[in-house]
Amino acid sequence: MTSALERFILHLATERGLSVNYQLSNRQTLEALVSWLEAKHGVKDAAAVELGHLTDYLFLRKGEGLSNASIRLQVIAVKIFFRWLAIRKFIPKDVAEGLQAPRLDASLPETLTETEVEHLLASIEPKEPLDYRDLAVLELLYASGLRISELANATMDQLSMEEGFIRVTGKGNKTRLVPVGRRARAAVQAWLDKGRPELVTRKTTSHLIIGRHGQALTNQRLWQIVKARAAAVDLVVYPHLLRHSFATHLLSGGADLRVIQEMLGHANISTTQIYTHVDQRRLKEVHAKFHPRA
Repeated sequence: MTSALERFILHLATERGLSVNYQLSNRQTLEALVSWLEAKHGVKDAAAVELGHLTDYLFLRKGEGLSNASIRLQVIAVKIFFRWLAIRKFIPKDVAEGLQAPRLDASLPETLTETEVEHLLASIEPKEPLDYRDLAVLELLYASGLRISELANATMDQLSMEEGFIRVTGKGNKTRLVPVGRRARAAVQAWLDKGRPELVTRKTTSHLIIGRHGQALTNQRLWQIVKARAAAVDLVVYPHLLRHSFATHLLSGGADLRVIQEMLGHANISTTQIYTHVDQRRLKEVHAKFHPRA
């Protein structure tokens, strides 16, 4: 199975042209499955795998605390792999065809309160270049609602400090202009004046956000920066949580849903409408907490 897995990942890379992140995600999922099949059932040949083996494994992962969304992604990876094995005649039939992915809960996105955001941003007192960078990262993610990939790929020429906009390329290779607020502009300007120049090397590209050796940062590295800065003030924060908070706080302040849709880069207004439910939930929580007749 290990050999077949390697050929499958090569297929994703060369024949399908899928991203490195997608390849890595599939590799991690399938390597864990292959190891478990050998350790639990002594199965080393893909042809010996049964549907019951796969369902047992997924139940195990569910019991380990994986969410329905994560289990669903694992099911998809397993089904694609075994479908490929069957098409390439590595196995006589696709045993994963009967796997059922769990339904996703219609859950609302989490958000930070405005006070929590303030605590997070105020916790960084810039002294070193990386302090200026991290504050600029957090300010941009919250003030402009950027996706982590949009910030990672942003270059210097996409930012207009005078006009207060940043031009980003989002999903579907669509470009949009997003406002950058006063405080975020101040943080970014401080980074450009006092932080970034200290990290630039001869190999540095035009990326807006760079690392200690002058290199562009990956999505994963930016995620780690956000997580570490939040942990310092006892918060659990991931980049998309700041995007959710950006949209929710705009809506609470009276912003039009269509404007929020445009700033987020949502192709469909129905995607943005979930924030109306978040706002309603917050209103109910405030009412229940403070109204004497609640």
